[in-house]
Amino acid sequence: MKSRSIKYKRILIKLSGEALQNPKDGAPLDTDVLNSAADQIAAVKAQGVQIAIVVGGGNIYRGLAGTESGIDRTTGDYMGMLATVINSLALQSALERKGVYTRVMTSIAMAAVAEPFIRRRAIRHLEKGRVVIFGAGTGNPFFTTDSAAALRASEIGADLLVKGTKVDGIYTADPMKDPAAKRFKTITYQQAISKRLRVMDTAAFSLCQENNIPIIVCNFFKKGELGRAIQGEAVGTLVRA
Repeated sequence: MKSRSIKYKRILIKLSGEALQNPKDGAPLDTDVLNSAADQIAAVKAQGVQIAIVVGGGNIYRGLAGTESGIDRTTGDYMGMLATVINSLALQSALERKGVYTRVMTSIAMAAVAEPFIRRRAIRHLEKGRVVIFGAGTGNPFFTTDSAAALRASEIGADLLVKGTKVDGIYTADPMKDPAAKRFKTITYQQAISKRLRVMDTAAFSLCQENNIPIIVCNFFKKGELGRAIQGEAVGTLVRA
């Protein structure tokens, strides 16, 4: 595919932590899944697209769930941020095995394993052709990694936010539970918010709306899906103004 067919030149991919789990036994990180994700990213990167990534940490630890075991929400959220760094390093390793140069940048300083997030430096990495993985969310408790993805996409001037899932878009109900659920091809930010569609949180939808960043929700692990999305083909569900 020639570069002129690419609609989006700088994208941010949001991957949930659960997407990196072993689909059979639920192990937190699966080598085959990581390699599959790296293959998709490497293929699009080879077409000249600048790529940033935000990874969740729900496969390892979710702060909100920790409150049930007596851990206060703030502490639990910081533990969840550390989980996202583990996932970021795992994805970095998978990408670099494919020959893709990467940088992990975190909102919480941990100089031994990652660079601190500095907006201008992140953009410079992208311009030099490196994939930038943002770890540790926003660095603040009470904010999801969806919000972190929308924030970082806004800060780096992304043309598109891709919410990579194992489902092929946004549905009227959970398609795993309701066989009558129908997929939206296109939906507005306001509709997504008013219908309380839980694919992303309200803060993330609102921030993308304010900065006019379209969102594509698609099956990230379907071969070639990411490539079709950056060409502007109708894949998954498009959320826009």
